[in-house]
Amino acid sequence: MENVLTIFKALSEETRLRIIKLLEHGELCVCDIVAALDTIQPKVSFHLAVLKEAGLIKDRKQGKWVHYSIDDADMFRRFLILSVMEKIPEDNVTEDQERLKRFLRSKTDIAFKGYKLTKT
Repeated sequence: MENVLTIFKALSEETRLRIIKLLEHGELCVCDIVAALDTIQPKVSFHLAVLKEAGLIKDRKQGKWVHYSIDDADMFRRFLILSVMEKIPEDNVTEDQERLKRFLRSKTDIAFKGYKLTKT
């Protein structure tokens, strides 16, 4: 019973629903989510920890970066996540998605500017 309560508590907060909706399209690192939600890193990390504790998301470390994605290993949780994502209107998260796109483009631009072509 406690496990089910933890899951529903995790899904009862708007910021966590926004995070799940962002992760719908694939893996993101904390900095991506911070930029998309236009908030501070400690707040995002707190909400990610709640979602992870509920078994709704999983993380993967790559160097100093932590990447998050939806954990669809459990059928009950997968069904809940799909149901929640379906019920969140796109226009409720349009601004988050636009900020995320701009941030990801800027990350790509910075990466290309730092890349130097050399002949071998």
